[in-house]
Amino acid sequence: RWNKQAKAIYERLVAKGKAKKAALGAVMRKLVHLCFGVLKTRLPWDENYVATA
Repeated sequence: RWNKQAKAIYERLVAKGKAKKAALGAVMRKLVHLCFGVLKTRLPWDENYVATA
């Protein structure tokens, strides 16, 4: 709802025909990975960050 990227992922998955709860689970997993990355790098969250790898 508040994270534009997560909302876009959710809406894309639901549009592809994925069940709403399954899409929500996929978005939750993505957010956990983002949180882990913030903790691991000790850098503040940057919504506009683009991975270079």
